[in-house]
Amino acid sequence: MAPLVQNYVVLNGNVELLRGLTIAIIGYGNQGRAQATIMRDSGLKVIVGNVRDEYWETAKRDGFEVYEIGEAARRADVIMMLLPDEVQPYVFKEQVAPAVKDRRVIIDFASGYNVAFGLIEPPREADVVLVAPRMIGAAMLELHRRGRGFPVFLGVANDASGRAWDYAAALGAAIGALGKPGGIGIKVTFKQEALVDLLDEHTNWPLLLASLMAFYDVTVHKYGVPPEAVLLEMYASGEMAEVASRMAEMGVFDQLRLHSTTSQYGQLSRALKYYDYVRRVVEEEAREIWEGDFAREWGLEQLAGRPKFRALWDIVTSGEMHQAEKRLFELMGMTLDNK
Repeated sequence: MAPLVQNYVVLNGNVELLRGLTIAIIGYGNQGRAQATIMRDSGLKVIVGNVRDEYWETAKRDGFEVYEIGEAARRADVIMMLLPDEVQPYVFKEQVAPAVKDRRVIIDFASGYNVAFGLIEPPREADVVLVAPRMIGAAMLELHRRGRGFPVFLGVANDASGRAWDYAAALGAAIGALGKPGGIGIKVTFKQEALVDLLDEHTNWPLLLASLMAFYDVTVHKYGVPPEAVLLEMYASGEMAEVASRMAEMGVFDQLRLHSTTSQYGQLSRALKYYDYVRRVVEEEAREIWEGDFAREWGLEQLAGRPKFRALWDIVTSGEMHQAEKRLFELMGMTLDNK
């Protein structure tokens, strides 16, 4: 019996919908380079819009026609906004919006953030879609070479043509996500994508960082364990990365069976012990994201020149744990980037 596919799941898209259209990649960073390369391999016409920097030169060396951002947008039928979130609003307002005024184009975002929180207001006559890969650019290219797909979130903020969902799925296939083994698209709203993306960054990873920092302080300073032993046990041996890889392959809970029963009992019993507290943290962070509090906070931080951002980096990089990491990695013949 075939598995049930929910109505929010997309497994393929029709790349032929994009034939004959000019696709402008705005921002030739990791995602821009990967998506441009895969779409060109799909036989589509791709140009690049970028400022005149090293990414401009890289795009030219890669064989793409490269233009100033406004000119690329003017030439395009499909505009893919792949710039960092923090610079997108200004670039869109000053360079992209004037180039697409009164034109029916397709505007694609790889993140829902700016549209969801009103930092970008795309024109109503455009199809505005979300094609958000859940994969870094280098991995996308590697999977493409192996003939495999990857997960992608798909959304529509404005359906001027009546075919915006079809275009979103077509772009998902064109960048190598859909229509291949391992590829799956999930329909979400722009705001839902922003929520889960930010909430992962505001809960899972910060809670892990806080746990690692507290683990280090308690074991080293209260129980006298050598710092190198602590760092190796936590993550520096690579075991944590292997566990994360098994989670992606087997699921969070089934991978536990690869651990000892002592480990299984400790992890499960403590996860349920901490759940209520962590749930409250997650709910509060989700509320702040959904109601726009974080977008306002981060916007003000950028307007002020990012003083808190720099201070946070100073705190962690000058701390004892970071210095211990540097010593350990030097002993292991590795280097630690301290930028």
